[in-house]
Amino acid sequence: MKSSGLTWAVLRDLKCGELEGAADGWGEASNRADAARDRIEQQLLNGLRDTQQGDAATAAVARLRQLSRNLQYVYTECGLLRTTLNSLAHELKAQQRVLADALDDAVALKFTVRADGAVTYPAAGDGLIDGRPLPGGTASSGGLPGLQAPSGLVAPNPDAARAQDIADRVAGAVRAAAEIDWRYAGILRRLKAEEGLKVPDSTWKDAAGDAAVVRDAARAYLRNAIPQDASPAERHAWWAGLTQEQREEYLAVYPDRIGNLDGIPAVVRDAANRDNLQLLIGKLEGRDDERSVTQLAGLREIDRQLRAGSQPPMFLLGVGDEGNGRAIVSFGNPDTARNVAAYVPGLNTSLDKEFAEGDLKRARDTAIATQDLDHSSAAIVWLGYDAPQALDGLKSLAVMEGERAEEGGRAFHEFMGGVAVANRNEDPHLTAIGHSYGSRTVGAATQQGAGIPGVDDIVLVGSPGVGVDHARDLGVGEGRVFVGAAENDVVTKLPSKQQAALGAAAGPFALIVGDIADQGDDDLWFGKDPASEAFGARRFQVDDGPRLVSGRGFSTDAHSQYFDPERDAVSADSIALISAGRSREVKMEELR
Repeated sequence: MKSSGLTWAVLRDLKCGELEGAADGWGEASNRADAARDRIEQQLLNGLRDTQQGDAATAAVARLRQLSRNLQYVYTECGLLRTTLNSLAHELKAQQRVLADALDDAVALKFTVRADGAVTYPAAGDGLIDGRPLPGGTASSGGLPGLQAPSGLVAPNPDAARAQDIADRVAGAVRAAAEIDWRYAGILRRLKAEEGLKVPDSTWKDAAGDAAVVRDAARAYLRNAIPQDASPAERHAWWAGLTQEQREEYLAVYPDRIGNLDGIPAVVRDAANRDNLQLLIGKLEGRDDERSVTQLAGLREIDRQLRAGSQPPMFLLGVGDEGNGRAIVSFGNPDTARNVAAYVPGLNTSLDKEFAEGDLKRARDTAIATQDLDHSSAAIVWLGYDAPQALDGLKSLAVMEGERAEEGGRAFHEFMGGVAVANRNEDPHLTAIGHSYGSRTVGAATQQGAGIPGVDDIVLVGSPGVGVDHARDLGVGEGRVFVGAAENDVVTKLPSKQQAALGAAAGPFALIVGDIADQGDDDLWFGKDPASEAFGARRFQVDDGPRLVSGRGFSTDAHSQYFDPERDAVSADSIALISAGRSREVKMEELR
């Protein structure tokens, strides 16, 4: 059998080890580029920023950053080449095994496989009419496999069907190998860089396309082995059991999957997501739809902060463009910190520049304040779900009633399970913080299994309710649930569904200004008011915040300043104390 110049003898004698050896060479090139990039980022840039000033130093930093970006591209493309060659060898080996089994069967039956793939078989048995041996023959893979021509009164040689099966298997292996060869030749042809020393955004756009093609081709070789449906503990064990070469390939080809896999170590997720960030920027670059433009601005701002460096250091634990976008950023290493706080933002949050500037600052401020109390601390902002967008009266309240919180709660529950299993301390102190609708998401997470894995304390700020009616229902004990509710934060006074239904005729603006706001009633839209005596939490002191309507106009700032050490130092300090495991020092105030 011959197909596209490939014969079964060529397939049999193919040395896939040579392909794997070439893959190792590209892997070494990828690793060297990665090591050089790390040296620039961790040593050279930090040294320049710390010791040098002036135009020359600024120019040197810019050139080093460009060199780092170029090396990152080399790392990505060489890694894609390695996996392409390994995946090619993997698929060809599979067809070699099919061929070898067929050839072994031919030898055992004393058949002959000809150069063209046809199989000859000897005479055998006795005829039904004259008793003579049934004639031998030749089977070839033409037409439908396994079909025999009618034989009238003459019984066919029983070896004919066996020979046909072998011929079909030989031909099938050769055809499949030829298709594999053709497919991977196309992939390898496109894995080439443009000339020049600079890697612009357009080149990263090409790299994103290259990665997508290689990921699809390597699904049997690599992707299908990724434990997507496993528990965080099982994923953690899976990663620990991989060889260094396997880890390198997964990071090079599937940074999006590895970087967003709960249970994987934080430094690994960070490395994967920094690479995936560049691929996402390249993917979205040039698109003019509103969603892409918005997300691209958010990704660029996150990238800017990562490149600028910060204290505490940033770890990119998740990033993606699905839905309204995904981004999970930790300030401080959550695997080594004794205290880890994870903050879930709420209404109107999406992957945009405002999130990258404002919500990341909340996590950074919390991390800094907590590290002042205990240096072994980290704070995370977790945008791992689609928060509801734009409050539009009763209709939007009904739409966002619970579905997104439930979906987000499941995802946050799994994320915290990953934080707990990856943390290296014997008994780390974990805190879940929910702001606005994020508190409803945290509440939903507590209803999964036996509660949020590893979480000791829960902080709810600016909450419209959490979906349960008592603090004890959150799984951490009544004394471990803390609430901040500013007097002028109208979100903490949203009416119950019953009240809203009665006041619907007043229009959506009435909901906001409080014409039908909760007055003395403990019920909010998502259950009991967490700041109420009936709920049973501990309410810490916060600033009243600006009034909704004043001489300066309309303001909802009272809903957004809980984390700000300048606008509400009491609240920010309280959140830090709780996150550091020192809640006994928090100043409390009366419940509603």
